[in-house]
Amino acid sequence: MPSRPPWPVRAVRGVWMGMAHAVGGAARAAGPRPVQDTDESAQGARGQARGQGGQELEPDHRRDGVGFALLAVAVIVAAREWWGIDGAFGDGVHAVVAGTFGIAGVALPVLLVWLAVRVMRHPERSQQNGRVAIGLSFLVVATCSLVHISADLPSPADGFAPVQDAGGVIGFLFATPVVTGLTQWFAIPLYVLAGFFGVLIVTATPVHRIPARLRGLYDRLTGNHRDAGADGEDGLPLAEGVSAHDGKPAPKRRKRRTKQEIAAEKERLAGFVGDEAFEKAAEVEAAERAAKAGKATTQRIPTHESAGKVTGAPAIGPGVLGPDGEPAAPADGPRPPQASSPVPRGVQPMLEGDTVYLLPDEELLVQGPPHKARSAANDRVVESLTGVFEQFGVDAKVTGFTRGPTVTRYEVEVGAKTKVERITSLSNNIAYAVASADVRILSPIPGKSAIGIEIPNSDRETVVLGDVLRSSAARRTEHPMVMGVGKDVEGGYVVANLAKMPHILVAGATGAGKSSFINSMITSILMRSTPEQVRLILVDPKRVELTIYEGIPHLITPIITNPKKAAEALDWVVREMDARYDDLAAFGFKHIDDFNAAVRAGKVKPLPGSERKIAPYPYLLVVVDELADLMMVAPRDVEASIQRITQLARAAGIHLVLATQRPSVDVVTGLIKANVPSRLAFATSSLADSRVVLDQPGAEKLIGQGDALFLPMGAAKPMRVQGAWVTESEVHEVVEHVKNQLKPVYREDVTAPAAAKKQIDEDIGDDLDLLLQAAELVVTTQFGSTSMLQRKLRVGFAKAGRLMDLLESREIVGPSEGSKARDVLVTPDDLPAALALIRGEQPPPVFDQAAGGDGDAGGDPYADGTDGHLPPAAAEYHDDADAVRQVP
Repeated sequence: MPSRPPWPVRAVRGVWMGMAHAVGGAARAAGPRPVQDTDESAQGARGQARGQGGQELEPDHRRDGVGFALLAVAVIVAAREWWGIDGAFGDGVHAVVAGTFGIAGVALPVLLVWLAVRVMRHPERSQQNGRVAIGLSFLVVATCSLVHISADLPSPADGFAPVQDAGGVIGFLFATPVVTGLTQWFAIPLYVLAGFFGVLIVTATPVHRIPARLRGLYDRLTGNHRDAGADGEDGLPLAEGVSAHDGKPAPKRRKRRTKQEIAAEKERLAGFVGDEAFEKAAEVEAAERAAKAGKATTQRIPTHESAGKVTGAPAIGPGVLGPDGEPAAPADGPRPPQASSPVPRGVQPMLEGDTVYLLPDEELLVQGPPHKARSAANDRVVESLTGVFEQFGVDAKVTGFTRGPTVTRYEVEVGAKTKVERITSLSNNIAYAVASADVRILSPIPGKSAIGIEIPNSDRETVVLGDVLRSSAARRTEHPMVMGVGKDVEGGYVVANLAKMPHILVAGATGAGKSSFINSMITSILMRSTPEQVRLILVDPKRVELTIYEGIPHLITPIITNPKKAAEALDWVVREMDARYDDLAAFGFKHIDDFNAAVRAGKVKPLPGSERKIAPYPYLLVVVDELADLMMVAPRDVEASIQRITQLARAAGIHLVLATQRPSVDVVTGLIKANVPSRLAFATSSLADSRVVLDQPGAEKLIGQGDALFLPMGAAKPMRVQGAWVTESEVHEVVEHVKNQLKPVYREDVTAPAAAKKQIDEDIGDDLDLLLQAAELVVTTQFGSTSMLQRKLRVGFAKAGRLMDLLESREIVGPSEGSKARDVLVTPDDLPAALALIRGEQPPPVFDQAAGGDGDAGGDPYADGTDGHLPPAAAEYHDDADAVRQVP
């Protein structure tokens, strides 16, 4: 335990930090409130210094202390350099400032005040401090060097006073060698260019954006707000369509497209969706960036001997890449800054009626902790694996590993004469050595001549959705159907395009992470798409999982909780798919994307004589949260609709997400599996369930809580991913943002039964034609005999008996009375109504009148249920065809 500091030291420290926190709070309170730092890891980080009672220094206090220290230094420097305060202390300050920066030290207080305000006012920009420091270094060196050149390069050998009146030590060290070697005619342009480069770094301005930034600055100074961007963090306007809060979109007015824009749109239409040879539904960030750099993402272990002796995590060398494709830092060190292109999240396309719709700000989603590329636990596992191979005499060695958020995959290479089965047969011994029951062996790793052993991490990490959507894999495309999946075993972010799936089956046991994935998927859609781009149909038989999304403008119908209405909604999707294909066929397009592009370019015109207004079709995403409940209520209708949608709807822009926690063969039938190529399997309770979802084992060995096997369309083997996590608070904020933008516009015909739909009972099945013939035969002959049906319809006794039971259930014949013929309850005059009832059609009105036994009565004799034609004790009911029947 460290010794307790004396009370004077603790008192001074307390007063200093109290003043710093007060000044920092005042700085943050001035002006609009900045975006709060919602990073859970930053909020949970603790300081190293501990005081009495074990209390820790909060990050806000430390940050305010730094800002307050900068303000104090600025005041001290200004007191000497600006106001010339005498004394030994002032002389010392002048010697340090002027000796270092020369006469340019006069501007040092302004720079320090700006840095102090930036630290306290914008705590969320701490990741950009490295860039600002580099830019200021270029600017200071260039300024001091130019000042020193203008003073004829004084040297300390001639006295230190001339050096202080010129560029100081910095100017002397940088200007003198360059002028001596290149003359001042080359040195001056060189340092002017260095200073200009420093300004570009500080303001985060690429060279190609300089005209736009200057135009924005001019608009700001002149008050012209036609397309001016908001101010950036350093006082200069940001790029067009980006606001001050790190990419928050700013609204713009609709303007007419120029001829150049129209020409560019037509040129873009020259390509079609079908031009792409191989479509990838999923993209992994780290693997692609590492492949482009020609490097590997695996932590290499030098030799077989040293692998078994490693006791700690060594510093990672320059040739090793982290999860982002950049040189990785040690496990406990700082994460290197990511240099990714800014996401194209400007003002979104104008909606119908000149409505401006702004996508939710990325700051609504929290930032997760930095990824660990290596830890001491990994080296202990390497030592254990090496020991197992030595004990059993297997010629194999661990050559490296890749650490993911949940599991680490260790690469094992076997000798020339060693069978691969020697490794796979040691799975139980490996699990015993590493003290983990959830060991999964890949033989081999896809794309590598090595065996993979996946072992769960003892220090598991959480993957947050915000980091996935901010990754370069997600920023690379503007497609509205891109969703964040999570991280793979190499620590790379995985995103998937739902439009290329084109349908996905999500399954897993209760608590495995299925509902979390559904929330992450829907939140990704809300973060990246407008209601004009994507419309949703959410089916939630459990009634509590998706209620948080009620009222969002992306919905085309209220959230469906009734399984029968869900079946009707799927039937409506089939009709919508047919209508879209009619348009594609009529105008000569093979995909809805090509049709929409042609509509926006004005190439698609209504047919002659038609008053229809042709508009682009949005993507239609149907999410079924529990397929098992639908298959219990209406299996025939649900399976038929899903089969038609999954077979045909890809080119129509309609995509299905089917989720279930009971992946059995009676829920996920063979017809459904055959037409849903993409699978996402969370932890299952048995090997049989894993085979149902993935057609292979593996899901039964997952460890739950978001650990999954992802098999996108076209992949040979599933990849192991840790699903992205989004908190309920984040979902509420995103939902509130989109609900404040627009109100939902529902279609009433989605859950309404189709007008021409025949309500054929499920027990009839494919025997409708035979049943109609049997009913006509029995009613016309007024003889209900099973043997007569056998002879007349040429069917067996079992089929004839089943037909007679169906007629009895429809009250066409009476119950069986032994060997006697059944009573026929319907007269020949009522035959058309009886046949209509069997077909599921609306019976004619004469059927209602005949049921009451008084056909000449005018109107409906049973309107009030107490008509004199019925006995007082009689009751009435309405069946599916709304036919009134008398029950004596």
